[in-house]
Amino acid sequence: MEPSPQAADDGAVDDRAVRDRTVDDGAVDDRTARGPVAYDPYDYAIHEDPYPTYARLREEAPLYRDDALGFWALSRHADVAAAFRDHERYSNANGVSLDPSAWGPDAHRTMSFLGMDPPSHTRMRSLVSKGFTPRRVRELEGDVLRLTRRHLGPALEKGEFDFVADVAGRLPMDVVCELMGVPEADRDELRRLADLVVHREEGLNDVPPAGMEASLTLVGYYQDLVAERRRRPGGDLTSALVTAQEGRDRLTEAEIIAFLFLMVVAGNETTTKLLANALYWGRRNPAQLAKPLGDPDRVADWVEETLRYDASSQALARTVTEETELHGRTVPAGDRMLLLVGAANRDPRAFPEPDAYDLDRDTSQMVSFGGGRHFCLGAGLARLEARIALTEFVRRVRGYEVDEAGAVRVHSVNVRGFAALPVSVDLRTRPDRTPS
Repeated sequence: MEPSPQAADDGAVDDRAVRDRTVDDGAVDDRTARGPVAYDPYDYAIHEDPYPTYARLREEAPLYRDDALGFWALSRHADVAAAFRDHERYSNANGVSLDPSAWGPDAHRTMSFLGMDPPSHTRMRSLVSKGFTPRRVRELEGDVLRLTRRHLGPALEKGEFDFVADVAGRLPMDVVCELMGVPEADRDELRRLADLVVHREEGLNDVPPAGMEASLTLVGYYQDLVAERRRRPGGDLTSALVTAQEGRDRLTEAEIIAFLFLMVVAGNETTTKLLANALYWGRRNPAQLAKPLGDPDRVADWVEETLRYDASSQALARTVTEETELHGRTVPAGDRMLLLVGAANRDPRAFPEPDAYDLDRDTSQMVSFGGGRHFCLGAGLARLEARIALTEFVRRVRGYEVDEAGAVRVHSVNVRGFAALPVSVDLRTRPDRTPS
């Protein structure tokens, strides 16, 4: 039996710790005794808590096969990390999602370089990097703090609020939109559309009709934005992408639109989930939460352990390009392989006591941002946003509670996190005004 987070934190099991020995804290429930392990990334029960299933996969089926959905899955850290590094054997050419409508040779149209291999990937990433530079990300720090205060201040003053609706769901979208030059008046609608793109309806193993329509609307919006920046360039990322070039090579309109689509869906959603996951698991592990609450310099550790413990991106697909032997079985060329990031980050072979939420651990081996050539280009921005937002939170808040009964999880094949997370806060101070 795996230790509960509370027991791992302080060595004592109180009433809440007993209640928390449910499937949501990684403890093994009675499903582990029921026949062969089964993993369905579309199953709402997996969305609620995949970790008991991941544990079984690592031990019983490190190379898992699902004939119905047509994929293989790797769950051990060494296998997942090696696959991320081996872009020749594990191709991105068909994209990274199992959704039938998103899988195939046209995946790059909405996934940008996530749906490409070298040399196309090398060219695209190089051109995009001319606009999306580390310096441009660093220069956002003041804007991230300003936007954090704009959303967090009024929410904290209410005392009780939905952390996702009021803060975590707004800040990343505002940051991405600020970066891209999207007017404030359009941002709430873009967030609504992005939510529809990632949501999956129970019993439907693909993007639902509302998500398809939202995708088309987003593409149309970005077409207009790119056309406007061609006419009147500014200091934003969209303008930088329009003018980016290497020699005579420049990004096409379709390539710019695909990258902007990727930013607003992947960049926005994953950071939203990271922020809410940090608050949720922090409250579930009070001895660990006490560290950043007592010392804001520990917020970076809070961010990193949350990224490992409950990654926003749980799974990424690849196409196997050649016949491959793994764990005594043969994977044919052309088959789909799912790399289970969430399972790899809880592998005891890589992380001692992996089901303990521990801000003092070494998280350097986590694969939450992928690896190799496809290491997440937005990792630095996600970490910056989370560090600033959570630092501002602990500087204003003495303590907080999470209404777990009112929490609502997102249902997505790739992304894990909350659609709603009601919280109540105990403020340290009550300033006269919050900077906007």
